[in-house]
Amino acid sequence: MLICADNLVAHPSLLWTLATEPAGRSTALVAATESGDGGDLREDRGRLVPASDGPTSFLGALCVATSDLGLVTAAAGTVKGQNVDALFAALLQAGLVPIATRVRLLHAERVHTDAELAAAEAAVASVDEDKALLRLAVKEKDDFFTTYAVSSWSPLVTKLCARAKLSPSQVTALSVLLSVVAALGFWQASRPALIIGAILLYLGFVLDCVDGQLARYTRQFGAFGGWLDTMADRAKEYAVYAGLAAGAERMGLSFAWPLAITAIVLQTVRHMTDTWYGALHDEAAARQSVGTAGNADAGGGVGARLSRASNKVQGDTGSIAYWLKRIVVFPIGERWALIALLAAVFNGRVALAVTVAWGALALAYTLGLRSLRSISMRVGVLDTVDTSRHRDDGRLVRGTVSAAGLKQPLLWAGIAAVSPLVLIGAVAAGWVPRGTPWRAAYLEFEWVRAGEAGIWLLVVALLVLGAGAAARSSHGGPLDWLVPAGLRAGEYLMAVAVAMICDVPPVVVFALLFVLALHHYDLTARMEKGAPDAHARRALLGWDGRVVLLVFFALAGVATAGELVLAVGVGTQFLTGAVKDWRTGGSR
Repeated sequence: MLICADNLVAHPSLLWTLATEPAGRSTALVAATESGDGGDLREDRGRLVPASDGPTSFLGALCVATSDLGLVTAAAGTVKGQNVDALFAALLQAGLVPIATRVRLLHAERVHTDAELAAAEAAVASVDEDKALLRLAVKEKDDFFTTYAVSSWSPLVTKLCARAKLSPSQVTALSVLLSVVAALGFWQASRPALIIGAILLYLGFVLDCVDGQLARYTRQFGAFGGWLDTMADRAKEYAVYAGLAAGAERMGLSFAWPLAITAIVLQTVRHMTDTWYGALHDEAAARQSVGTAGNADAGGGVGARLSRASNKVQGDTGSIAYWLKRIVVFPIGERWALIALLAAVFNGRVALAVTVAWGALALAYTLGLRSLRSISMRVGVLDTVDTSRHRDDGRLVRGTVSAAGLKQPLLWAGIAAVSPLVLIGAVAAGWVPRGTPWRAAYLEFEWVRAGEAGIWLLVVALLVLGAGAAARSSHGGPLDWLVPAGLRAGEYLMAVAVAMICDVPPVVVFALLFVLALHHYDLTARMEKGAPDAHARRALLGWDGRVVLLVFFALAGVATAGELVLAVGVGTQFLTGAVKDWRTGGSR
């Protein structure tokens, strides 16, 4: 439902933007006040929340999503006449948390006299609307590399794609193609191939930005467009990791595959924390209508002070502190730029090593600061969704292990993450023996049983599965958004530990981690992008069942074949569900 004040003068495209919000959420047209205060709103992660003497004001137009129409019915009964401002205030009071649509390069204002009307119409006519829309398609406050090395010229590519009538998904496909060819260049590993691969990786990243710009410029938002973009980003990056490792191996460089495996585990865990911290912020914004609940700035604790300092830096767009804050977290633009540069100048192993090192520092930095800030928010988020599904619990946990009824799910998820990491370190140091080779009479190749290391695998597996004992407890703690990341780390590191003990080829381990990561990204991307999930079933066995199978395969001496079977099973179910939902999802 599109609601407009009768004295609003604005570019038509602003109303079209309201009506075509990508995720189908409610949104309102707003503008910053001239003085920086005096408004009644403020933005929190793009969402509008009431604020006395805030920096933002409502311009008299909003589009209410279907899911929020009930709030309109309730709020309308409390408003006299056709006062849009009063209705909007009543909606906010009733719990509406709309997305902010800002005027930026276009023009919109409320008028009260004929003179103001004439001036407003002249202001609207003076703006080249198409040129402004093309520039507005560029994401605001992007990363440093993206801002200066991509967005400075990508609107030209966006315009060409629009003229060629390409869809955003087609541009995404082209980006994937370029990135895969770049990975093949890294695999070939000659100096010319590495340089060409680096160039193609950069161009693939440009197209990765263009697909979103094209969607915003043409307002073509499919039910699966955002999902496809997210999944393609992750798949491309991990394919590049594989290409770098394979190329380094071709050059005779050691430890390349272990670095690639470390990179995929580290990056996936980081992305899980990013997703759920973002969801925590969104939930905090939705709760700020009552007291200071959810407001990280409120209070005088360390987290509140950090939040205020962070917001101050974020508001100082373009400053050195602003860019350092953006760069230190190692976003995708910086990662791809660094990988391309180091691969072209040095080799794949150097690129992977620096990626792992910077990624680990970024994880430590963000984890520490975000934990302190989330404590100050005093809200939880994991209990607002299907907790079991996003934990990826299988039947073993849901039906048996969770009956133990343990509390503190974060503690147990932390134990699940650390235990296999300790085992990996012990195996690498030689404190835990590796597996024992064996050969069946009818086989021409050798397998490896866990042997004496089997007892250690069993102990660690029990510690990992212990995280399932707290599955039924409340996940509403301020730090429980870290539980999914802990479970992902526990499962992935368990696969790595089994591989080290049973001498599983690194390529097989990487393939298993690759499909597991895609499955877990699928869960979060559907939630973030509002993609349909009618056919997105729980993955094969859940994390708990897969851990049990990994240990069984290790004890039986068939770990290599077992990890391949798991990879095929999880990958097949993921692709089947995605394709079915893609066909039935339609457009928004």
